[in-house]
Amino acid sequence: MTMAQPVPALAAGEPTPYSYAQDATTVDGSTGTTQAVRLTPGRTYRSAIGPGEKLYYRLDLDAVASAYVSGTAVPAAGASVVSSDGLRVSIEDVDAHRCSYGNARFGPTRSAHPVTAWASREIGADEYMCQAAGAYYLVVERVGPSTSSGASSGLSSGGSSGASGTSGTSAGGSSGAGGRASGQEWGLELGYAWEPAVKKGGSRVAPETWNSASPEPLRGDPERRRGGSGFASAGPLAQGIWQDETGIKAGETRYYKVPVDWGQQLHATAELGSTTGGEGYVGNALVMSLYNPARGLVDDALVNYGGEQRSAALDPLPPVAYDNRYSLDDEVSGMRFAGWYYLAVHLGSAVAERFGEKPIGLTLRIRLSGRAGAGPGYLGPAEPRGAFEVTDQDREAAETGTGTGTGDTLEGDGEAGSSGGEESAGASGGSTISGDRRLAMTAVAAGGIGTGSLLVLTLVLWTLVARRRAAAERPAAPSGGGRASRRGRHGSSRGR
Repeated sequence: MTMAQPVPALAAGEPTPYSYAQDATTVDGSTGTTQAVRLTPGRTYRSAIGPGEKLYYRLDLDAVASAYVSGTAVPAAGASVVSSDGLRVSIEDVDAHRCSYGNARFGPTRSAHPVTAWASREIGADEYMCQAAGAYYLVVERVGPSTSSGASSGLSSGGSSGASGTSGTSAGGSSGAGGRASGQEWGLELGYAWEPAVKKGGSRVAPETWNSASPEPLRGDPERRRGGSGFASAGPLAQGIWQDETGIKAGETRYYKVPVDWGQQLHATAELGSTTGGEGYVGNALVMSLYNPARGLVDDALVNYGGEQRSAALDPLPPVAYDNRYSLDDEVSGMRFAGWYYLAVHLGSAVAERFGEKPIGLTLRIRLSGRAGAGPGYLGPAEPRGAFEVTDQDREAAETGTGTGTGDTLEGDGEAGSSGGEESAGASGGSTISGDRRLAMTAVAAGGIGTGSLLVLTLVLWTLVARRRAAAERPAAPSGGGRASRRGRHGSSRGR
């Protein structure tokens, strides 16, 4: 379970800062591949990136699981950005062949806020490239006309750059920027997930039609629910009408999450309430972005604001299906996993100039249609565990707003407090499979044992795993502080 660090008290009118995962491991990006720190699947990491920087992190991949990595850029509140500024995330092999890449830009709101891009190494996506086991590199870079201003790392190629602190330590918390002195630096949160292989015999053809009709509108009084300030603290929502407890301030981003199972369709609308506290008109004032369980951008919706109530609705999306990944349409291919889907709602900072800094009412209307079905038949566990499934615990968390469910976000596995080890710069090779996962695989591999004995052995092993994780946990250290062309296999370069 990933927890978000409590947010410190804010001055009146100040937007809530981004809330990093409390157990995120702080790592330094390298300016070259030689000293790139190795990341572990299922974990969340915190780093930082300066203007004009291009940073490397190492991924040790097998030839079976698909890997998904996301990068969330977190500029300081009030930072100066233009619509084309943003972040590029890519995965490359040791011969600099790009497996895939994704861009995220601040877009028409022209407002500094967290934006997330993703990239992948997908098994079976290419017959020749990026299929072998071995070392790969996550490449994260600032893009846009503002990237070169003030850039000075003072480091030679292959040196370390990025967040303050020692690589491999835990440093969660809420912040707009990282640890270096430059006010133009952006904080960076990295997510890393593995998707196991599936049983043979899939169609490998994306569905071409689905029910795209608008659903029946929801009726009734809204229930109150508080949105979070990051992926780790996203407020869980079920089907229904939900009113944010505090509303949303100009320059602020509120995060919510909805469990969407295989075969289900998600419909989401965000309504910004009316206000009499100002006058004028703000174009592209609010954006609602949808991210899948790997934090990949699926779709977004924009709306203008002139003091009267306005709503932004996502385009009709297909039911969640494994074969959606074979589509060339971003909105379809993004709906490839079951699990928690994230809604990030941002109100542009320009709204404060016209309508003041007080929160404005925010209501979300969530509908799930279709019957939940069976998954694709994964041959092993995902990392993090439960990331690509929906459990009864998830549904309960969405209904009650309490708890976080299982596999709800990329997480530290209870070892985030360790220093050195797998995340230390220049770490030696070896398997990236955690000891917990090896224990589970050992149990499954015991094919010669009877069914009853195997079940008992599996339960004993999982009990040991739980105890090991509990013993390893320790508190996180406080910390300071319009669409473009196709973007690799993940679709358009977007971001608002």
